Amino acid sequence: MKWITKDIDLYLQAKEYVDSAVIPLLPVTWEQDMKSTVAMGEFISVLTTEIERQFKGRIILFPPFTYTASESIEERLERLAAWTMELADKGIKHFFFVTSDSLWKKHEEKVDTGTLIWLPTLPLEYVEEKYKQTMIQDQMKQLITIFMTIWQKH
Repeated sequence: MKWITKDIDLYLQAKEYVDSAVIPLLPVTWEQDMKSTVAMGEFISVLTTEIERQFKGRIILFPPFTYTASESIEERLERLAAWTMELADKGIKHFFFVTSDSLWKKHEEKVDTGTLIWLPTLPLEYVEEKYKQTMIQDQMKQLITIFMTIWQKH
């Protein structure tokens, strides 16, 4: 389910079945690496939309958790923990944080409120639509295994 009114109506009717949140982690910058940062966000947005499509009825895709380069990892982790605590209080049991920002990978052990999924950015800008779908489906095969493994543990 997406963060849109139609899907939230569905969630309200069947929230006992929705136990997982997917939260994209996206940096925002106006520096010289702005284009690569935007490409990162574009890739993660396409990928998390596909995750939502594959697992509709089990997960809810939240709006991106955005941050700037000037915000320390500790500040980001604190804000992210606040998000997850509030959602956990409302019944969400599993949190999947999806990003292409390698800084998160360096601090993965500190992300203790959920599962960090780091993927290198695939350059979608120059890829034809039919190949884009193939690339995303290849990524999804790996992600489905991650999601299923975590759900089966609990």
